[in-house]
Parts: sequence; structure tokens; C-alpha cells
Amino acid sequence: MDSGIPPGLPQDFAAAGRIPLAVVVVDGDGLVSHWSSGARRLFGHAREEAIGQPASDLMPVAGALAEGEQGVAHGTYDSYDDLGPELHTRGSYPTAGRAKLSAPGRGRLDVLWWAYPLIGPGPGRHLVLAADAAQLRRDGEEATSDGAEATSDGAEATSDGEESTRDGADETRDGSGAPRISPGFALHTELQDSDALARRLPDILPNMGPAESNRIVAQVLELGYPVLEFSHQERVPVTPDWGVPRRAAERGATSAATPAGPGQPRRSAVPRPQLDLEYAAVRERLEFLNEVSGRIGSSLDLARTIREVTSAAVPRFTDFAGTHLRAAVLAGEGFPDGPPDVTTLWHRVWVEHNDEPGRWDDTVPVGEAIAFPEHTPFFQCMVTGEPVLIPRISEEDGNRISGEFEKRDLRPLINHRSMLLVPLKARDVVLGFMVLMRRPEREPFDGMDRTTGAELAARAGLVLDNARMYTYQENVAETLQDSMLPQVAPRMAGCDIATRYLPGTRLGRIGGDWFDAVKLPGSRTALVVGDVMGHGLNSAAMMGQLRTAVQTMATMEMPPAQLMRNLDDLAQRLGELYLATCLYAVYDPITSELQIANAGHIPPVLVRAEDGRSEVLDLPTGAPIGVGGVAFETATVQVRPGDRLVLCTDGLVEVRGEDIGDGLAALCASAAHPAASMDSACDTIIRALNTRDGRKDDVALLMARLNGIPDEDVAEFQLDLDPREVGRARRLARGQLLDWELPDAVEAAELMVSELVTNALKHARSRQVGLRLVRTDALLCEVTDDEPAPAALLNAGHDDEFGRGLRVVSRLAREWGSSSSAHGKTVWFEQALTRRSTARPSRSAPAA
Repeated sequence: MDSGIPPGLPQDFAAAGRIPLAVVVVDGDGLVSHWSSGARRLFGHAREEAIGQPASDLMPVAGALAEGEQGVAHGTYDSYDDLGPELHTRGSYPTAGRAKLSAPGRGRLDVLWWAYPLIGPGPGRHLVLAADAAQLRRDGEEATSDGAEATSDGAEATSDGEESTRDGADETRDGSGAPRISPGFALHTELQDSDALARRLPDILPNMGPAESNRIVAQVLELGYPVLEFSHQERVPVTPDWGVPRRAAERGATSAATPAGPGQPRRSAVPRPQLDLEYAAVRERLEFLNEVSGRIGSSLDLARTIREVTSAAVPRFTDFAGTHLRAAVLAGEGFPDGPPDVTTLWHRVWVEHNDEPGRWDDTVPVGEAIAFPEHTPFFQCMVTGEPVLIPRISEEDGNRISGEFEKRDLRPLINHRSMLLVPLKARDVVLGFMVLMRRPEREPFDGMDRTTGAELAARAGLVLDNARMYTYQENVAETLQDSMLPQVAPRMAGCDIATRYLPGTRLGRIGGDWFDAVKLPGSRTALVVGDVMGHGLNSAAMMGQLRTAVQTMATMEMPPAQLMRNLDDLAQRLGELYLATCLYAVYDPITSELQIANAGHIPPVLVRAEDGRSEVLDLPTGAPIGVGGVAFETATVQVRPGDRLVLCTDGLVEVRGEDIGDGLAALCASAAHPAASMDSACDTIIRALNTRDGRKDDVALLMARLNGIPDEDVAEFQLDLDPREVGRARRLARGQLLDWELPDAVEAAELMVSELVTNALKHARSRQVGLRLVRTDALLCEVTDDEPAPAALLNAGHDDEFGRGLRVVSRLAREWGSSSSAHGKTVWFEQALTRRSTARPSRSAPAA
């Protein structure tokens, strides 16, 4: 591998040499999967000895691997005191460093290394390159001092395919000693023959396939080409604007010729003062880039990252910096689709400058969405993906650029200034671009500034892409979580319901906790709380499947224990990893009865309205859903109007290091606290239990106030199997509705009762059909018979005598349905009542 000359340095001062490299691939467990012959010579371990062993036992690459992938170092090593510009290793960044290794029976190694994180389907998760720093110093001894040209050692690559790299850095000596050598990274587009790595890696690692090799090479070229940086420990004065004196004054001066090798032309040595200033400018830019790399990317928040990137350049590098991003990136909608064009909207997300306050606010306001005209340098930068440099914007250029924008005069802001536009790219796609400008009195941008700005944008692009991906994943997780959680009605027949959901503090903020309330025939309500074990998208998807299954089986009027049994069978069929706890309760407001089954879940809390006392219900606790082979039991609990039932997941009451009994006791105390409403009662519980340290799990909370239905709001009748009973059913319905002072509901109710009773008399086999009317916020009518087959809509033709009854009901009723059991079926409908019809003295319920 040939590392290029640092940008801005003259080609005459390239000390070119080739050094042996060790190439190692490490898998996700920190074990070596590929070991080159160069690694054998450098570290002394044969390939068969190294494969499958912990990488950190064989190489001194501390900090290169993620946590959990490091073992115990082979021998002792210590950090070298002049590390290169190290990049952060976590996430998607490469890193480089230098360390010394002391191994038993061997000399002390001085190792330079580069480590790249890998992604993709292969086993490799890190690519590590290493070189012997002592070899570099031995090779460098031939270089002349005082600015003389360094000669190439002309070493060739070894026959076993071992890769080598050119240091490509300027090596200057001041007579005080050897230069400092540090590993670093550079854009592969700045170097010649950077594609040589792609051709040589299969030779270096012969047991690696071409597909995996090409994947690794592509990632290395994107993250940064390995280079060596040479520097001296000395102080050199620099100008505030990194200005480099022009060479015009030096052209007439003569200098001693630099000796060259046989057959090579003699070159003139550059005077030492000019070399010092050029070298100082390069060093200043490298320090600036290293400082910026440490400042940006401290957060995965997209807005904060944008502010960091923009502010890092002012005032040290530029006087004005404005960052524009594509709308899709800013909205967190995923990776932008296709290249930008004249219709692409760009959002100006942040502006930083050191001009007088307010000068830029009206013309280039933050938050503006704009499509840039085609014949402008801004459009050129975003389409080509390359920096655009205008050393000085003349009056003519300013008029032309400003003329492309309607009702926007840019001339006072851009004329006579120096402009540099740099694209923010990731994976060769332009995510945005930065506008950088210097004042007229400052040195204009030059070619070295163009390279510095491009490097700044490359690093910022990676940081922004990481923040964009994190924002996108957060949006996906939150959208999925929101879609899984139901919109529970606050009031159902005979009970009021309030719910709360809190995402966990773990990374990803998504889990498998859920709650639900399902309307059942007979004015009953099913209350459900569950918790899928684990976190992440898989848990959320599993939760969605189980919640859907519970809803389906609940409407089939399964007893709680049977529902748990069927849910357990379903979880086992879905897979071995489907484990969840669940609590399922059915509330009958007419009989004031709760039927509850528990599958490994924490028990519910019941708050008695009579005296405000709270208690944890003692229920049979079955095994979690998915274990299999465990019986479930249904427990019956008598309640009274006004009692409150509190169901929650363990994230609310369980804290690491504490007994769960303490959490349940705190739940009982907070649930019994008086509150003005159901929502206030839920908030009281959350405030009391969610402030404790150590909670990381998500929380689902469901509270139901069991109001019941008074006896005077329920009317039940028995009808014989006689067609004349249809007329009697209409009269009974009319009379009951008039007694309830619901005259507006009589006509529609009569018609629908007539149709359901007619259908029941046709199919019933016993001597009676049941008719029940229930008055709540709506009118509920139920007709039962002993035929188990469910009622269904039919496509009746013009000449058919039957099949139109349920169609009439579906048109007139707010809701209708049919449920079957072993003893028969129930067909029901709900009829909406007007506000005047529902006005009646209500039975007061105790306050929450």
C-alpha cells in the first residue's frame, strides 16, 4: 500500500520507502480468523498457531477492539508516548496507535498499527495492519538532513504476497535526532495507486475469498487509507491565517544541489526558512483537524452534531460557515434516494459567523428550505460531490451568483470574499454541504485549504451519517412501538380506564411491554398486561403477535385459563425464544365479578372504594407463556362499584439490587393515594415509582375503575319458540326504552330486535330464546339461543326471502357482533344514544 504525500507539501520532499506489513482479520469474538505471513514474521506466531486465538494475546493493539473482544496481552506492553492522531474506535471509525511489546525470549518490539471496524455478512469484524517502527528508523537512516532529499530504499514486496506501504511523508531533520513517526489516515482519492490494496489483499490472505476481500477493501478505502506521519518536536511560528510566503522572492536565489542517486537528475534544495513555514502550515492544519475530530460527534443527536460541525470551523478556519442538509436526512427518513438535482430541497440547519450580529439573518435564515439554482457553485458542489473553491469573488461573479436567486441579494455578503464549498458525504452519497467564507482582509482559501476543508467535510460526513442512522433507527423503533400500543377508550361499559407507557432507558428505547382493553359481549371488558422477555425490535414484533392473538381469542369468549393455554401453544409454535409473562382479567359489570388468569406476571393491586385500602391479589401464578406443559387456573374475585384494579409490568416495581416486594409495597401505597381523576391517579403512581435510580426497563401501566352497572339499567326477558314472540319482543323493547326515557331510540331498536329474535327463533333448538337490554352510554341488546354456529352476513338476491336481517342491523347499529360457546351463541348490537336520551340520574362512583 502506498500512502500519499500529505496535502500541500511539494513532491520534491517525499521520502519514499516500502515497509513490511502484518495483516490480520479479527472476528466478532475477538479471535483471529486470518493471519498473514507478514504477521508471522513480525509477531513470531505461525498461521496455524494464531488462527482461533484471541487477537490481543498476539498483538499489542490496545484500544483497537471493542469492549468484550480483548483478552490478556502476550507479554507486557506500554503505550508509546507519541501516538499519532488517534481516531475514536467505537462505532464506525478506524483507529491507529503505537505501542511497545516485551515478550519472553524476544527483543522489544516497537509496533505501529491501524485497525478498521468491518461490517457485513462475513465473520471479520476488524482488520488490523501493523508495522515495525524500528524498521522504519533503520530505513530512514539513509535520508539526508537539513532539507536534503530522502532516497528510496527500493525494497520490493516479498514473494509470499506480503503487502507493503509507502510512508509518503516528509522526513526533515534539524540535526537534533530522528523525526517522530505516527500512524494516521488519509483519503484514498489523494493518493496514487490506492487501488493496489484491492489487487493484493487476496494474495496476502490466501484463505480469504474474493467477495470478502473486496468488501473489506471497500470499507478500508472509505474509512481512510493508512499513512505514516513524520514530525519533529520543535516549535515553528505560523501566521494567523496559515499563510505561506510566496516563492517569487526565492526564485532568483541559488541553492546547493541535492545529491542524487545514479542516473537521477540533481534537484535544488528549498531554503530552510521557507521549508519551515510550509511544514508549520501543514502541522497547523493537522492539529486543527485532530482538534475538530475530538469536538464533533460527542453526541448521536443530529441537531447537536450539526451545530458542532459548523461551529468547529469558526473562526480558526473560516469567518462564516453554513451547513445545509437534504430534507430526507434532517427528517430521519433513511438514506437519501438518488443524486440531488434542481428540485432537491436543502435545509439550512445552522449558521456560524464572526460578523456583526444579525447581518446574515434575513438573507440566509436558519431553518429555511431552498432548492439551489443550477448555474451556481452551490449546485456544482452538491451534484459533483467535490469541493468548489473561489479564491476571491469578484463583482462580476457576485452579480452572476446573486442573480440566480429570486428576491435575494447576496452581493453585500459574498462580494470580495473567498468561498469554499465542501460536500458532506457518506457512502459516496451527498448528505449536505458546507459554505465556508473568509473576509476580504483575510488570506483567501488556497489549494491547501481546499484539501483541509475536504478532510473536515469527510470526517463530518461520517459523524453526520452515524447521527442520521441513529435518528432513523430511533424513529423506526418509536413508530413500531407506537403502532403496537393500542388506543384504549377511556370509558367502556361499566368501567373507566387510564393507561401509561414509558420507554426504557436502554439503548434503542423499545421493548416488549404492552397493555390492552378488549370489549366483550354482555358489557364485559377484558383487561390485559404483558411483558415479552428481552428488548429491541424482535421483542416488539413478538409483542405485536401475542397482543393480536389475545385480542382474537378474547372476542371468542374464551375463559381466561383456556386463553392462556392457547397463547402458550401459539408461542411454542412460533419459536423457542418466545417467552412472555401475561395477566388476563375479564370484568363483568353486571355481576361485579373479576375472572383472572396469571402466566408468570407480577400480581395486580386492588384498591377498595369502601375504605381506600389496597392489596396485592393472591392469585395462582403459572409459568410464563412459551414454557409449555404448565396448567393455568382462573381465579374469581368479587368487587364492588368504585373499586380500582391496577395492572403493570415489572419495570415499574423492579429495581436492580432491591427486593421486588418493596416495589409492590410502594405500588400499593401510591395506588391508594386519593386522586381527582384516573389520569391523576396514574401520574401519582408514575411519580412515586419511576423516580428511583436503576430503572432501565420499559413500563406499561393500566388502571380500571370498576363502576359496575346498576340493576335498574338491565332488563332480561325469555321468549318461547313461537313466531308470535317476535311481536312480543318488539313490545318489550319499546316499553323498556320508554321506561328508560329513551324515546328517540325506540324505532331503530324495535327493528333490530325484531330481526335478531326472528333469526334466533329460526335456528334455536331449546324452548326459549334470551333477550337482554342494557343501558349505559349506549344501548346494548343481546339475543341468545342454543345454536353454536355463529351468525354471518349473507349475500341475498332480489328474490331471496332470507339473509337481509343482519344487513339491516349492520346499517342501523353503531357496532354489532356474534360470539359462540359450547352452549350456544349470542348476537348483539350497540345503538348510539343522543345526549338528551342518555340524560338520567347516574349512580355516583367514589372518587379515584
